[in-house]
Amino acid sequence: MWRGPVVEKKKNQSNALRQKAFSIHAKLISIAAEKWWDPDKNPSLCDAIEKARKDNVPNENILRAIKKWTWEDKSATQITQIIYEWYGPGWVAIIVSTLTDNKNRTAPNIRHIFSKYGWNMWEPWSVSFIFERKWILAIDLENYSSESLEELVFETDVEDFWQEDWMFKIITSIDSFVKVKKFFEAKNINSEFADIDYIPSTIVEVDDFDKALKLTKMIEAFNEDEDVEKISVNMNISDKLQKEVDDFIDKNTFRT
Repeated sequence: MWRGPVVEKKKNQSNALRQKAFSIHAKLISIAAEKWWDPDKNPSLCDAIEKARKDNVPNENILRAIKKWTWEDKSATQITQIIYEWYGPGWVAIIVSTLTDNKNRTAPNIRHIFSKYGWNMWEPWSVSFIFERKWILAIDLENYSSESLEELVFETDVEDFWQEDWMFKIITSIDSFVKVKKFFEAKNINSEFADIDYIPSTIVEVDDFDKALKLTKMIEAFNEDEDVEKISVNMNISDKLQKEVDDFIDKNTFRT
C-alpha cells in the first residue's frame, strides 16, 4: 500500500485536514517563490500555484505565501524540508517528509509519533535506500474509465500503474515524466495531481492485526501533524485486514 502526498485531494475531507492541506500548499508555494516570485518566469511556482488552486486554496492564501519571499511580509520565516526515516513493526520502512518554519516544533512532534507507535528514528539513508524517487501522476476516474486509461498506458514509458479508490495512478521515471504527461494531455486527459515521491523497491506484507493497527494509527497521526507533507511506506495490508483495523478504530474512537 503506497501512501502518497497528504495534499492529495480526498473526498469527504474534514475541515481540519482541509486547513492542513492549505497550509502545506502555502509552504510549497513559499519554497518555490524563493527562486523567483513571478510564476510566468518560474515553472516550479506556477506548478505549485496550479496544485493549490485545484485543491481550492483561496487566492489570498496563495498571495500571502508568495509575499513571504518578496519581503512584503516582514514576519515571514524560512520554510525548510526535513526528511525523517524509520523502521516500524515487522521492519516496515517509513519515510516522513516535512515542511516546517520551526524545527524545534516539528522534530519533537515527529519523534513522539515514531516512539509512540514503534521504534526510534534511524540515521539518514538507513531506510531511504529501499525507495526510489519517481513521478506519480494521478487521474480522476470520475472523468475517465480505468479500462480506457489502461489501453493508453501501454503506449507510453510508464513503469507501473494501478487503481486506488477513485484515482488511476501512474509511476514514471524522472526523465520520462514530461513525455508521459504531454502524451495524456494530447488525448485531452488531465491529471488531478503530479508529484515526485518515494516509491519502495521491496514490499513488506503485514498480516498481523496488532502490527496493522499500530501502522494505521501511526499514519493517521502523521496525517494530522501540521508539518507533514508526505508519508511513504513499503507495506501492504490486505483489504480484508485493513477493513478490520478501520472498523476497530472507528468503534473505539470517542466522538464529541
